[in-house]
Amino acid sequence: MGQRKKIAFNTLGCKLNFSETDAISRQFDAGGYDIVSFKNTADIYVINSCTVTKNAEKRCKTLIRQAMKNNPEAHVAVIGCYSQINPKELLAVPGVSMVLGNSEKFNLFDHLKNIGQNRSDKDFTQPAREKLDTFMPSFSTGGRTRSFFKIQDGCDYKCAYCTIPLARGKSRSNTIAETIRTAQKIAGTNMKEVVLTGVNIGDFGKPHGESFANLLHELVRIDGIERIRLSSVEPDLLNDEIIQLVRNEDKLMPHFHIPLQSGSDTILKAMGRRYSTAVFSDRVKQIRELIPHACIAADLIVGYPDETEACFEESYQFIKKQDISYIHVFTYSERENTRALNSGQTVHPSERKKRSKQIQLLSAEKKKQFLLSNRGLETNVLWERDARDGFMFGFTDNYIKVKTKFDAERVNSIQKITLNKLDKHNVYQV
Repeated sequence: MGQRKKIAFNTLGCKLNFSETDAISRQFDAGGYDIVSFKNTADIYVINSCTVTKNAEKRCKTLIRQAMKNNPEAHVAVIGCYSQINPKELLAVPGVSMVLGNSEKFNLFDHLKNIGQNRSDKDFTQPAREKLDTFMPSFSTGGRTRSFFKIQDGCDYKCAYCTIPLARGKSRSNTIAETIRTAQKIAGTNMKEVVLTGVNIGDFGKPHGESFANLLHELVRIDGIERIRLSSVEPDLLNDEIIQLVRNEDKLMPHFHIPLQSGSDTILKAMGRRYSTAVFSDRVKQIRELIPHACIAADLIVGYPDETEACFEESYQFIKKQDISYIHVFTYSERENTRALNSGQTVHPSERKKRSKQIQLLSAEKKKQFLLSNRGLETNVLWERDARDGFMFGFTDNYIKVKTKFDAERVNSIQKITLNKLDKHNVYQV
């Protein structure tokens, strides 16, 4: 019997990528490979790539170099969004043996069966955008407490700055019945929490005449899943029914992630977004009225080509007034094949960096206010297995980080606690 091959995986980008990497890696675990850390020596290194920003692409190339340093004789396979958008660029990188786009990546196991022993042999599948029309469900099992569950893929929105519709294709999902069958598999893994992921999960069910709210109604009925957390939902898709469901169903965590992208209606229009600042503000007010202690995170892009100083100031003041918990700040990154490149305007990189810092400081203020507003709250925490300096960590229902002295028996358990003592790192200790 031949020696088992060692394979290592690394994932860049979103929770959706992590969900898919985990599902792909399970094929290798069952197929006779030894899965090792990306830092270790392996025969094959797999990178599930991201193309949202230039930095994500640079990070991918850094990982390729790291893999070659670990084992100069290894094969490197790059899969995912970067592979879909710019495969030939990746294939030219020294060390890369295989490039698979977003449809073919699920066939990675079969492709690697036929890969040559000589690293100069290349396996290249030209990604075909018209083939991005099937839905492959996936979920992660790498952690013992939380599973990222892919319920949707692709996007029908055509925002001026974004390549995701090119990388992932049109919006698609399984039926509710099929999705529930996959969720029941997660329920059998002993993981307490499921995080619903996708490119645009609020669009779930559209091909089948179903809705995201319909799905949530069914998911909360599944025995074995104790907590369900939503990832990003667009403001125009975050309707009253979803908010009411989160309020009324104990299994649905009071945690919302709403992509704002700009607090200026002028910039939202230039970006091709499908809502106004008034819609975002209304959603925040509705959540706060119904679920006062909910965590509300927002995404924001700074330095968009049309973002003048006046537009940025308008955006800053709008965000400052919103009762949100914190902000994920993204510095605008030029992407090929996007309408934003035709703007004729540009914001200097140094100015983009300055604006990003301003929003980060504002976010830190809001995070502190949110944490302090929850002092004295009785809530539940799901303890995780990672430990540091004698402490274990977990997250409350409303996504506040908590720590306590490590106790192995508490791992993957849900405990009722009261938030009282906030340490210097803005973590509640119990």
